Amino acid sequence: MRNIKNINENWVFVKENEKSTVNLPHTWNGIDGQDGGNDYYRGKCTYIKEIAKVDMPQSEEIYLQLDGVNSSAFVYFNSKLVCTHHGGYSAFRVKLENIKDNNEIKIEADNSPNDFVYPQQADFTFYGGIYRDVTLIGVEKNHFDLDYYGAPGIQITPVVNGDKADVNVKTYITGGGEVRVTVNGETKTGTEVDFIVDNPHLWNGVADPYLYNAVAELIVDGKVVDRVESRFGIRSFKVDPQKGFILNGKPYPLRGVSRHQDRPGIGNALLPEHHREDIELICEMGANTIRLAHYQHAQYFYDLCDEKGLVIWAEIPYISSHLEKGVENTKSQMTELIAQNYNHPCIVTWGLSNEITMSGASPAVVENHKMLNDLVHSMDKTRPTTEAVVTMCSMDNEYVHISDIVSYNHYFGWYGGNVNMYGPWFDKFHEKYPDKAIGISEYGCEALNWHATDIAQGDYTEEYQAYYHEELIKQIAVRPYLWATHVWNMFDFAADARAEGGENGMNHKGLVTFDRKYKKDSFYAYQAWLSDKPILHICSKRYIDRVEDKVKIKVYSNQDEVELFANGESVGVQKKGEFPFFTFEVKNEGETVLTAKAGDLTDESKIRKVDSFNEDYRMKEEGAVINWFEINTPVGYYSVNDTIGDIMESFRGKLAMLKIGAMLLKVLKGDSQPSDEPKKKKSKGASVMGFKPSKEMLQLGYGFTVKRVISMLGGKFTKEQILKINAILNKVKKPKK
Repeated sequence: MRNIKNINENWVFVKENEKSTVNLPHTWNGIDGQDGGNDYYRGKCTYIKEIAKVDMPQSEEIYLQLDGVNSSAFVYFNSKLVCTHHGGYSAFRVKLENIKDNNEIKIEADNSPNDFVYPQQADFTFYGGIYRDVTLIGVEKNHFDLDYYGAPGIQITPVVNGDKADVNVKTYITGGGEVRVTVNGETKTGTEVDFIVDNPHLWNGVADPYLYNAVAELIVDGKVVDRVESRFGIRSFKVDPQKGFILNGKPYPLRGVSRHQDRPGIGNALLPEHHREDIELICEMGANTIRLAHYQHAQYFYDLCDEKGLVIWAEIPYISSHLEKGVENTKSQMTELIAQNYNHPCIVTWGLSNEITMSGASPAVVENHKMLNDLVHSMDKTRPTTEAVVTMCSMDNEYVHISDIVSYNHYFGWYGGNVNMYGPWFDKFHEKYPDKAIGISEYGCEALNWHATDIAQGDYTEEYQAYYHEELIKQIAVRPYLWATHVWNMFDFAADARAEGGENGMNHKGLVTFDRKYKKDSFYAYQAWLSDKPILHICSKRYIDRVEDKVKIKVYSNQDEVELFANGESVGVQKKGEFPFFTFEVKNEGETVLTAKAGDLTDESKIRKVDSFNEDYRMKEEGAVINWFEINTPVGYYSVNDTIGDIMESFRGKLAMLKIGAMLLKVLKGDSQPSDEPKKKKSKGASVMGFKPSKEMLQLGYGFTVKRVISMLGGKFTKEQILKINAILNKVKKPKK
């Protein structure tokens, strides 16, 4: 019989000739991959384990299984290279031969940059190491297949057919023998068998994620020599371009989050309790779907999603920039993703790529997608394909329409544009392509422990993030045709190249902090909207010191009415409107204890009157060229803190922006003086990063403040230059509204 042994403990780890003893899972980038600077170690490190034959499974054949080695692995057994694997997020196996009394397993893990393994360019840290389990699998000579892309050797396809379900079970074996399969108490023999389940108990999302179990036994000479089993769920689903996602014949709007898996200090080297904490937080928020970005996640996490009824988008890390030499790697990673995860009822779509047209949708990109699309359909007839498309890519582009369904990554109201642009953009797509299901694969904005009353796009405050997500909820809720919407991101995550928001090395778009300790106000906005459990939350609990005489207090609740008290006195009672967001106005005198009540629920917060703004609440950027207090902002006149769109509303504002634009171009060209060279004529159809400028792209730019545009240009401007630009704007009077 099959015998599986975990060998995570006591590996010798070698990095640049320095040795230490580690237990798996392990990464060498737990610190330097999270502290900013884009300087984390990317190279080859070695893991070595001595193992005696008597400590291995006592079986005729032994396989080594590695659940995750990033990003390339070179496996040696007794000094012989026995396996090479490219792809850091999927499991793989190798058969061990010529086993001695004492043996050495050596694994070289390599996360060096290269031009043929994905990902190479992306907004997250590529942690090196053996960051998931390593096991030995002992089997008899005849066994369920262990050589096909890490697959389990059993494939289950349930199809709902009226009040019955047809369940097809395929098994794959090495060697001979008879296969005996049991499903729902019924047993049949054969490598491919069909069952009929009467009145099946459906896997019905978060309400009732019922799971069946299939057991396959391999029998040789009357003896069971191997056994595999797999859970599965019986459900029907479809994606309707008009009605959105439909589960078991009923509309089931998919509203949820994306997830990166990493944690402080340990990167991707997670333990089961970390996965469980993540799933509990996502369920607590009320989400019913997760986009598992941007790679294959741990089998244990897919198992948890099956059990919790969460609907999953699974994808490969074909991301950001197409690699001419990476086509085969996209093929192998997609094959592994499907082969290893086919039986999970939680998965409803296979993602072909993410923002792959950052440098344009070349013919090679289109062909790669067509190949992947065909590959998925050849391996899985039951699930559609999808893509996560970057904003700049036109909805008319051929590549957008290769997959069966599609979603867009938009950051209107953060990287440009305004937060109110989402609804109209998706309405336009829906009107133009009524037969194509469209969703939102990413949207979000960053927030740290910064706070403000007068919030602004790009201020990194918890208050702006909360406002942003309130507005998105309002736009999503009235558009049932959106087949799925996924917040970017459930948790803050490491991106070592980043230097934003006052804490380098991190992407802070999470609804929950990186350490999972603090739920930002935006988390509660979704909880109040999505959760069936009674919710009450006062916002801005960390924003205590206030200079205003009157303070607007925001409360989130899914209860019918909320009452707010200030130092025990009622401020008022409000009934819930269309959305679960309440706003009260409170006098700010001395210290005020705020108490919200809704039914049996109570929540508390406090505010305190101060004479001057508490600078602990204001974002501080390391090495900032200019600080907020150095910028003159005369009342009624423009400054670099105004958006380009607002400035362009007036004739004089347009003239000022033309002058400023010329200054910006000179600095970017490294020329502080006007050039005597004749201006070159622009070529027809000029592009930016492979995209032709469009009205939509210009609208995005109009949403940026001038200061933010300057800061995004990589520190090319001095304080004096910024103040000169600000002085130009200070002379332009704002039009009266």
